[in-house]
Amino acid sequence: MKRIILLFSCALLSAQLFAGKVVTDSIDSKILGCEVKCNVYLPEGFDDSGIEYPVVYLLHGLSGCQDDWTGMGNMKTIADRLIASGEASEMVIVMPCAGHPNTREVLNGYFNTPGRNYEDFFFQELMPQMEAKYRCIGDKKHRAIMGLSMGGGGSTVYCQHHPDMFSSCYAMSPWLDENGQVGGEGEGDQLAVVCRSVHEHSAIDFVDKADEATVAALKTVKWTFDIGDDDWLLPLSVNIHYKMQEKGIPHEFRVRDGDHNWYYWPMVLHYALPWASVNFGK
Repeated sequence: MKRIILLFSCALLSAQLFAGKVVTDSIDSKILGCEVKCNVYLPEGFDDSGIEYPVVYLLHGLSGCQDDWTGMGNMKTIADRLIASGEASEMVIVMPCAGHPNTREVLNGYFNTPGRNYEDFFFQELMPQMEAKYRCIGDKKHRAIMGLSMGGGGSTVYCQHHPDMFSSCYAMSPWLDENGQVGGEGEGDQLAVVCRSVHEHSAIDFVDKADEATVAALKTVKWTFDIGDDDWLLPLSVNIHYKMQEKGIPHEFRVRDGDHNWYYWPMVLHYALPWASVNFGK
């Protein structure tokens, strides 16, 4: 017991000794015609270091916003501890907002939909501006993406569409397709628009239909799918796991004790940030 308490105390001390910071920023998007907020984690010493950093894009889920990971996800404390212990690299972590928690009335999603081209915004405005402003190295070898639920599906599809831009993808409890699991109430319900976009951008169908050249490109990304054994989206992760096996695409598939909630995702972040770090530079 004393040894456990000592180890816990050392972990707390290391997190306190290394103290990054989170800044709130925004982008005046011409593509979306509005301001998009984001939170950005900066490692300790960022202001004076003058060096360039690898970058992780950390995406929230449906009904979420840019504050989820810093609030409910305890991201800063986790990143501080992992960097202090050497388990994770010093990095910049960008957490953009994809819409609004009121998903019935306001669109909240990562894909292009009629009148709202969020994926275009992400790659044409968000990434270039964030990486220039926060001194990111800005190449495939030093850029990773991850997220939970809708953000896990978005991370997966972004890497499928742009495998030349990310070294790794860590999909937590990912929403990879929509076949009635979430649903919507039809015309006027913005959730129905998001559900339709998730189905139209099915990560599972993408793998299933991938030709040899696409498979070769997907093999340049390091993939992990991580989901709880009681998660209602588990069958989707099992499905893409089998599809990727059939195509010979190397990936990690982890099923842990847990559900689709904020008990699970901070725990998984302890694995995801080191995973990104290990794959930086490869």
